Amino acid sequence: MGFKYISELATSENVNQLLTLVDMVVGGLTDTENVFDIEDALSDSEKMQKCLQAVRQHPASAQMLEERYMGKEFDLDALLQMPKDSLGWTYAKVLSALNYQPDFYRKREIKSDIDYIIHRVRKTHDLHHILTGFSFDDYGELGVISVTVGQIGYPGFAFIDIVALLLSFLSDKHQRQGIDIALEYDFDLISQGVKIARQAQPLLPVKFEEGLERPLTEWRAELNIVPVTKGHWSWYSRPHLRDAIELPSISQEPQLVSV
Repeated sequence: MGFKYISELATSENVNQLLTLVDMVVGGLTDTENVFDIEDALSDSEKMQKCLQAVRQHPASAQMLEERYMGKEFDLDALLQMPKDSLGWTYAKVLSALNYQPDFYRKREIKSDIDYIIHRVRKTHDLHHILTGFSFDDYGELGVISVTVGQIGYPGFAFIDIVALLLSFLSDKHQRQGIDIALEYDFDLISQGVKIARQAQPLLPVKFEEGLERPLTEWRAELNIVPVTKGHWSWYSRPHLRDAIELPSISQEPQLVSV
């Protein structure tokens, strides 16, 4: 039977590791530091080695690893002075409206290529939200992290996707902020993130810091990203964020946007 494959995976070692990581994910519901704990716990895993191999196979990404490019830290005040509708201006406007800070992530001493990948993923994560249109809350988070999973197989985000599906399945009332959403939503959202990942240029080697003043639309065209701009999993559907970047109101009906 086909279930024999599942039985072969269910070793005591795998089950114990799963339970440990699930505890971290559940803890992450109340403490975002647990998300960083998951990334750190998987940094020495076989899955992270495969992620490293995937990065090294792409010439520009391999060059990024060799260079260990850091770029300037994001300064919201400076970014707000950039041209309207630029990537930097939009990023700063949205983060300011959310009362977020660009240096929210746990810092990691960079001693290896894996350390660098983790640092770069953390630093640019919110930029990926801006580029893809996926919202910054539980509606869009599965989508944006699936972009990183789809491009480099980043294990921390892959595990969060998997556990989110499990928790959604176990929920007797699948709601997000009072809105009834079918379980299939999570599958659709993850699939959409992976589809964007496959269509887009690799994001890891992009030196966003050197072109933050360029128009957001220009960046998306160059990277071949068609953003999610409608539905509850798009940050564009949030009135206060649309107001922040001076866009007119749109319908709030939930929907997936074809990419």
